[in-house]
Amino acid sequence: DSRLKSYFSSLHSQRKRRRGGKTSWCHGGGRCGGQERLDKALASFLSWQQSAEERLLSLEEARLERELQAEERREQREERRAEQERQHELRLFSMLTGVLLAVREGTQTTTQSDPATSPLARFSASLMTTPAPSAPSSSSQPPPEAPTTESIFNQETKKSQLTSVKACKMSQNALETLRGEEGPGNSVYLSERGNSIRLHEGILQEGYIQYGMDRHHDTDNPDGIINMGTSENKLCYDLLHKRLTKPDMLHINPSLLQYSDWRGHAFLREAVAKFLTHYCCSPNPLKADNVVVMNGCGSLFSCIAAVICDPKDAILIPTPFYGVITEDLHLYSDVKLFHADGKDNRPFRLTVGKLEEGLQRAKEEGLTIRGVILMNPHNPLAEIYSLKEMITFLEFAKRNALHAIVDEVYMLTVFDESVTFQSVLSADSLPDPQRTHVMWGMSKDFAMAGIRIGTLYTENRDLVEALAKLGSFHGVPGTTQHQVAQLLQDKEWINEEFLPENRRRLKAACSYMTGELLSMGIPFLDRPATLYVWADLRKYLQESSFEEELSLWKCFLRHKVLLSCGQAFCCSVPGWFRIVFADQQHHLQLGQYQQHSQCLLESQKPVKKDNAGSLATEDCQASKPAESLDTLIGTLRHQIRSSDWLEKSTPELSAGEDPEIFDVVK
Repeated sequence: DSRLKSYFSSLHSQRKRRRGGKTSWCHGGGRCGGQERLDKALASFLSWQQSAEERLLSLEEARLERELQAEERREQREERRAEQERQHELRLFSMLTGVLLAVREGTQTTTQSDPATSPLARFSASLMTTPAPSAPSSSSQPPPEAPTTESIFNQETKKSQLTSVKACKMSQNALETLRGEEGPGNSVYLSERGNSIRLHEGILQEGYIQYGMDRHHDTDNPDGIINMGTSENKLCYDLLHKRLTKPDMLHINPSLLQYSDWRGHAFLREAVAKFLTHYCCSPNPLKADNVVVMNGCGSLFSCIAAVICDPKDAILIPTPFYGVITEDLHLYSDVKLFHADGKDNRPFRLTVGKLEEGLQRAKEEGLTIRGVILMNPHNPLAEIYSLKEMITFLEFAKRNALHAIVDEVYMLTVFDESVTFQSVLSADSLPDPQRTHVMWGMSKDFAMAGIRIGTLYTENRDLVEALAKLGSFHGVPGTTQHQVAQLLQDKEWINEEFLPENRRRLKAACSYMTGELLSMGIPFLDRPATLYVWADLRKYLQESSFEEELSLWKCFLRHKVLLSCGQAFCCSVPGWFRIVFADQQHHLQLGQYQQHSQCLLESQKPVKKDNAGSLATEDCQASKPAESLDTLIGTLRHQIRSSDWLEKSTPELSAGEDPEIFDVVK
């Protein structure tokens, strides 16, 4: 036993020694090999880090170099742009100086020989490389002591023909010069066309901009501008609010929220076709496929011009006319309007002779005329042409292969029961159906200028297809199309509520306005249609010139009354104004008239043109003496604000009344 214990003890000691030596060798060797590998890895990492830092430094240096070069290029571009702007300003200043010197040298003789020609037209004439046809030499002589109305009007229209198209164009371009304001220069960020669009501004646009910044409100802004220049019907809000808030108007389905036929939803075009068939008294049902719907008649004018004309082509239009059509055709499509002024023993009367004369002058000037624009009822004259007259105009268009664009947006705005409007769509047949296109919209007849809906009816399938390609730029929201369709289909509401009450209110408003004009001795055209009267304020001009007309317009505006002057409608005779009467006048009551500051012309008495053969002396039943300009402005403003004509014009009180309204021009 003892030997066994000793044996196992020694064996155990040997095993311990072996285990200890093996452990020491393994651990020592492991430590030495691991450290070597770690050192190698660390050295490799440091080498990679150094190369990465060097690479990053080189990239950063390259980026900084590129930024420095880009900054140098930007500075060079800015220097070139600044130099270009300086050169452009010098050229403009040089050209303007030359023009003003030329105008100054010729002002005296031009004024003596042609007092009725606008200074804006003379300004444009100095820039024209090809002069307009000369007026007969007799027009430069003083008028006789007692000329006839025909001779006087013929002399004035002959003078206007010198600049029939160009005078109206320069009337807009030179507005800022006449107003004593320097217009903004061209932007280097816009194209030539873009600058032309940006800088374009006519009289109607400027007046409305100023009105927008100082709108009259009977409590919030009682001294603001009263708008009698924009043709809007503000008499029927209560009727429209009641109808447009009914449950059938509040409808949504998926198709109204998705893309539709760009001519308009089928249900709306069908409603328009049935509406026009009924109210235009068409002998045959009109087809929905011939209807195109866009966001306003301005868009329709622009698109029609684009598809029937090439750039620089022209469309014939009788003067005066709604001046914004100029922008509708020109800004997008670069199509011009050529004015048919003509002459006649009845002022502003449209005849085939005037159209023929205008077309001939356009051909002599080398213009290509593609169409003619006809308005019935007329804007701004409020004239209603008979169907026979309209057919003769359409026959003129057919003889000359012209498109006839017929604007009938006021067709239901006729408020005299004894007068009937006849649409060209009521004719049994049209002289040239493929070139006759009829426009109508919601703005005037339904007092909804803010609901942008314009409709076109044409049998020309090529034109419809071309307009459909442009429809995506001028579409109408689906929900709006649904509301308009519901409205047009509701004949009971239209015939029994809206149209009778709208006509009654318009008639009362027109009677009030024309009565006040008569009391002030102001001549006007008495027509039972549209929303305005065409009034003759020439006796308030110091001389018969468009510059004086513009001064009068500015004087009204300074006294917080916005009107539309004749040159905004390219009228050939200075002194005529369009006055809108379709306003809720009881909303403008303030109780007491506020005194106004002195007008520019207060100290100068109006010039009466009896010896010059004014139209007023021959054709107007205005016998009262001329009042001062301040009196006119003050009276108009006071009567608009303090009138109670709506309260007095109830059916009970007005049933037996027949206000005496004179027809100014027979």
